[in-house]
Amino acid sequence: MRRITVATFTSLDGVMQAPGGPQEDPTGGFKFGGWTFPHFDEASGAAMGEIFGPPFDLLLGRKTYDIFAAYWPHVTDPNDPIAGLFNRVTKYVASRSSPKLSWQNSQLLGKDVVASLKTLKSEDGADLLVQGSGDFLQTLWRNGLVDAFTVLIFPVVLGQGKRLFGDGATPSGLKLIKSRSFPTGVIVANYVPDGAVKTGSFAHAAPSEAERERRRTLT
Repeated sequence: MRRITVATFTSLDGVMQAPGGPQEDPTGGFKFGGWTFPHFDEASGAAMGEIFGPPFDLLLGRKTYDIFAAYWPHVTDPNDPIAGLFNRVTKYVASRSSPKLSWQNSQLLGKDVVASLKTLKSEDGADLLVQGSGDFLQTLWRNGLVDAFTVLIFPVVLGQGKRLFGDGATPSGLKLIKSRSFPTGVIVANYVPDGAVKTGSFAHAAPSEAERERRRTLT
């Protein structure tokens, strides 16, 4: 069985648009492209290395694929830690049309993306790693296809832009399985889905012994 894992950068207010550079995705008049750059250091870079350490294939929405395909095949530095990986692995691409995919080892998922992904997940092989692909992520989440999240949260509020979970996101609980923070203020949090949203009320909760003692001291 293959898992679908998501690794994404977000601002503190959940924006994930154009983290890598000013021209990455200026749609909607987004003015803050490259907002992750000032907060990267050796430690947070090592956290990214952990994400790309296990075997994986890439799972991408069309826009992110086009951005990647315009950049990574042209990185010729043999020591670049990401270019070799991204160029070598299989890229599975979700698209409503039938574009020609020029980047080596690229495959369209077909018209029924959800069915194609369910088939891929049932097979043996490397996990399917999602990068970027904000619109596509909503489809994955809505259909219960995401098995794990790694979210790198950056200490910045952007106020506008595409969000990891926008309006209409499917409500769901998440379980935090690991978290770390770094000197530049970046927090790396690892989550897995945890069923339906759980609710409750403090209105009728029995007070703890400490609370009962606090109340006694106030009377």
